[in-house]
Amino acid sequence: MIELNNVVMDYPGHRALNNLCLSVPAGCVYGLLGPNGAGKSTTINLVTGLLQPTSGSIQVGGVNSSSEPEKARGILAYVSESVALYPHLSGIENLQLFSSLANRKLDQKESSECLSRAGLQEDAHFRRIGTYSKGMRQKVGLAIALAKKAQAIVLDEPSSGLDPSASHDLAERVRELASDGLAVLMATHDLFRARETCDRVGLLVQGELRAEWEASEVKDRDLETAYLDLVGANS
Repeated sequence: MIELNNVVMDYPGHRALNNLCLSVPAGCVYGLLGPNGAGKSTTINLVTGLLQPTSGSIQVGGVNSSSEPEKARGILAYVSESVALYPHLSGIENLQLFSSLANRKLDQKESSECLSRAGLQEDAHFRRIGTYSKGMRQKVGLAIALAKKAQAIVLDEPSSGLDPSASHDLAERVRELASDGLAVLMATHDLFRARETCDRVGLLVQGELRAEWEASEVKDRDLETAYLDLVGANS
């Protein structure tokens, strides 16, 4: 569903990505790990069409994101580390507003169903976003992606700033989305949450994918050791 083939991204005087190959099939949660400056944000910006690669190709649902960016964005949803919502509007009002920007009109019933599926408790649907915790705002972001009927979702540091309970709950929701057939690409620093949430994890170091693991086949301590070894060797 998300395919990067030999992607190179050059900035003036700096190569951010070097022949990156990465694949996220439908129904899979892929965790992209890496230290600051490894190229995770560049990868996300390329997949979402905010940047164009120097060379190589990126496809979302079989659509080339460079030649058909609007069509590719119609298949993809993006949830940032800090979901930007209107604090004076309710959860439902924010969802309906952002859905209307994507040319989708939601009634109250469908809006509530999307919010509930994203894990937002029903008594919060009509409360102002300004009263929400960060975890609740993240769930509204997921609901916006669901309302868009996206086939793939990109998550940028989704557990950053969340307490362990909220982080675990969000991970459960992401797993449920994948079980419904969505492809999820998640950039994160959280090794534990990546292993818990993801089907597959990859380690990006200095713009190169240095290692990949099936999450079920690696223990937390082994993943941490491998991460520190590979990152330390390039620091």
